[in-house]
Amino acid sequence: MGELIQVSRDGAVAVVTIDNPPVNALKAALLEELESTMHGLDDELDPRAIVLCGAGERAFVAGADIKEFPALREAAGESGGSARGIQKVGLAMERMRTPIVVAIHGFCLGGGLELAMAADIRVAAEDAQLGQPEIKLGLIPGGGGTQRLPRLVGRGRALYLNLTGDFISGKQAYEWGLVERVTPAGGHLEGALEIASTLAERSPHAMGVVKELAATTADLELEEGLLREAEGFFRCLGSEDGAEGVSAFIEKREPRWTGR
Repeated sequence: MGELIQVSRDGAVAVVTIDNPPVNALKAALLEELESTMHGLDDELDPRAIVLCGAGERAFVAGADIKEFPALREAAGESGGSARGIQKVGLAMERMRTPIVVAIHGFCLGGGLELAMAADIRVAAEDAQLGQPEIKLGLIPGGGGTQRLPRLVGRGRALYLNLTGDFISGKQAYEWGLVERVTPAGGHLEGALEIASTLAERSPHAMGVVKELAATTADLELEEGLLREAEGFFRCLGSEDGAEGVSAFIEKREPRWTGR
């Protein structure tokens, strides 16, 4: 991989590490490299799941690279800026077939939290610090913080974080529903790998349909959402993976997925 993104394998799981010392700030070049890496992994049959984490002991991602903000201001919000770049990567992650688990430690702030919220499952160390501190700079979240955060924790809690800029711990983030699992300090990566290993045993085709429905039906009326779900169910039933899963169950053996 490139200089800012490292990829390793743990069986059928790809571990994607953001590596921009000292706190893994999201500069524009890093976001471009991350998007390209994610698209490349999603195009492969393997890996079957991705774990996204941050290098070093201090942070998953402590936010966008504020040193790039003056240039962004001069560009008046052109698409190459970090805020729009985070949105672009986040949407790409949501649209991927491959499930993404984020392992959060240390600081997970601003653009870092926005990136984590675009993933499918979040695991945080209990002593991690999560927040949207942009308000302290006279700014607002620009990578999805005003949109994904209330969808995860509710309007009031999202407003609290976005208006105060305060941080919450990994433990509190779990209690609020912002992360799906909390681990003891230092256990975030192990916890994320455990979940990703389980996902790697599931049908890639079916997981892709689940992700598609999650991304496209959240704002629909229930009746329309149910129709989309039924259509997705029959797509899976008619797929190679669906036929294999049913046969494997009847024959009492482990399925051999093709992702089709």
